[in-house]
Order: sequence, then C-alpha cells, then structure tokens
Amino acid sequence: MVIKNAKIILENEVLDNASLRIAQDRIVEIGSSIEDGKEQLIYDANGDYLCPGFIDLHSHGCGGFDFMDGTAEDIISVAKAHCQHGVTTVLPTTVTSSLDDLFTFIDNMNSLKREGFLDGLYQNGSVISKMPGIHFEGPFLAPSQLGAQDGKYLKTPSKDLFMSLYDRCNGLMKRFSLAPELEGGMELIKSLSSLGVLISAAHTNATYDEISEAYDNGLSLLTHFYSAMSSISRKGGFRILGVIESGYLIDGLTIELIADGMHLPKELLELIFKCKSHDKIIACSDSMRGAGMPDGPSVMGPKNDGVPCIVEDGVAKVLDRSCFAGSVATGDVLARTLVKLVGLSFPEMSRILSLQPARLIGSDSDIGSIEVGKKADLIVFDEAIRIKDVFVNGVKLEK
Repeated sequence: MVIKNAKIILENEVLDNASLRIAQDRIVEIGSSIEDGKEQLIYDANGDYLCPGFIDLHSHGCGGFDFMDGTAEDIISVAKAHCQHGVTTVLPTTVTSSLDDLFTFIDNMNSLKREGFLDGLYQNGSVISKMPGIHFEGPFLAPSQLGAQDGKYLKTPSKDLFMSLYDRCNGLMKRFSLAPELEGGMELIKSLSSLGVLISAAHTNATYDEISEAYDNGLSLLTHFYSAMSSISRKGGFRILGVIESGYLIDGLTIELIADGMHLPKELLELIFKCKSHDKIIACSDSMRGAGMPDGPSVMGPKNDGVPCIVEDGVAKVLDRSCFAGSVATGDVLARTLVKLVGLSFPEMSRILSLQPARLIGSDSDIGSIEVGKKADLIVFDEAIRIKDVFVNGVKLEK
C-alpha cells in the first residue's frame, strides 16, 4: 500500500506533500516521489498529517469499559475505543484492587496473548490497539497519597506477592508503579530492575534522598507528575524536598504528564516544559472508563468493586469532589493539549506521545516513529488534530 499526499511527521521535521510505502506490516519507503505500484492499494491523505500512532503507557479504561472489568472481551473493548482516538499501543493499567480481581485480569491478558490479540490484529482482520504488557499501579502505594485508589486493598511491599504477580504474568509485566519509601520498597526496586521491568514512583510521599536512592537502584519514571506525590515539606524548620523537586533535579529521571489540560493547567505545563529537558517527558491519559463517553456517574476500576465517581467539567472526580479519579482524555486530546495549549511543534508532540514512550518500554526499534523498517502504526489527522484514519500493522481501522 502507498499513502500519498501527506504531511509526514518525522522525528525532527515534517515532510510536506510526501508519500510512504507499506509492505506486509512495515514501512519500506518514505519520500516525495514514490511511484504507485499497479498491485497496491492507494490511500490519499489529501494534505493531512501522517503521524506515528500514539503510545499510552498508563490507561485504565476507555469507551465505557475498564481493563479490569472481568472478561477478556472487556479488555478488547477498551483497546478498540483507544484505537479510534489514535492510540495504537497501550499498556493496560491496574488499580489497587482485590487479589481476585487482579489475578482475573492477568489471566484474561494471558488468554488474549495466547490468541494473538495483543499484537493489534483482532478477529476477521480488524485491528485494535496493541497491548504489549501490563502496567501495575499498586498495590504498594502510600496511604497518605491515595487519590482515587481504594485504600482497603493497599499492601506493604512484599517480594513474595510481587513474584506471584510476576510469575503469573508469563512475561507480560512491563511496568510497575510503587511508593519507594514504604518498608521493603527499595529492596523491591532492586529486584524489579534485575528483571527488566520499567520502574515508576507513584502515589508516594518519598523525599528527594529516597527518590535519589531509588533512581540509583533502577527507578526511571515518575508516574503522573504532580498528582499524588510529595513536594517541599518542613521537618524541624528545615525544608525537605519531595518527589516533584526530584523530577526537576534528577536529569535522567523521566516524568509522565497527564496531558488533558485539567490535571496540569496551562501555566504549570509551561513551567514543566521550561524546566525539564523535553526528551525526559512523556504524556499519558491515565484514562478511566469515562474517556470518550458522556458526562455522568461512573466507576474507577472494576465495575463491580471500583471507586464510584462522577465525570463532569472534562474530568473524572471522586464523589465528594476532593480529587480527580483519573482522566477522560483520549490520545487525540493529549496531542491537542501539547500542540494547542503548550505550543509544541508536531514533531515534539510526536516524540512525547510516541517515540519516548516506545523507548521506555524497549520497543523503539519497532514502533514510535515513522522510519523505514518500523511497523506501520500510523494515524492521519487534520490541522486541528481530528483523527481521520488509523493504521495498525499497516491495516486500516474500519470505522
């Protein structure tokens, strides 16, 4: 297949009036004068942008479903909904829940892996977002930074419990978010690092010294920067730096932004991009089931045992309105926030939403940018970043 008449967003530039050739599931040619092959399909982008598919390393749900709702079909439903909004790869993310719900989710992911559905191709040749692994958010979180997580299911960091999750995943554990300051947390981080799992600090009251130690032992990411994490406090009159300050001070530490324009207002986003190297920033949705759905009552987490919440004002909130309960953002919303609100260029936006997340999970040789040899995970959108079409492995998503 040849995609022609596109503004192709590369890592550092935009190629105007360009074309791209796909063979099998990969990009094989990019240029301004690609000839149409007689046997090939032709897709005319009509001057719209061609961008790498978005990669969301932190999502709980979308389209009215949560990844932990209890069946494999619920997981597929979330992946279908995300794909419609330009997300071609997503890490299904857990909440702090009962072990039964957690084990059921893991078993459902394993079932989908055996059927080949985590690679983006679904039944009858249709496509969905790829799901290369699981992101565990909890249960090793700080009670004082709970947010919308369910406190009754919190656990003290335990290597035995962790290994039971890791072994049950059969290679699907991709990312683990925890509070490193908890008893046993630092030892667990050392174990995670040796297993090749992406380690994030989340829902944490850690100090700068604790984050520095965790970073030295393999921590590489701060989960939803500014949300549910410590800042400067006082002890005996002395100021103690927290997780937020660590994100700015530790150059090698990547920060994850919920780029919905709600969790982080425009001015705070501008501060972050002014003070932090852009190559150490990724964006995520942290979306719950209300993403892409109308306002109204909802549930964060498993539908039968999650936290009741309300979707209003462009965000999800716990019922007493004391904090947010994830977001209702989709991939296209994240892109619009970065471009229209922050003022990033299209290549910068693409790096933060695609290439840099791909690097974090070790998949950038296959996905994350438009390059010859990479998978043809592509999205077409107009100047306003309204999604026109989505391709996963070179196959167009049917609307």
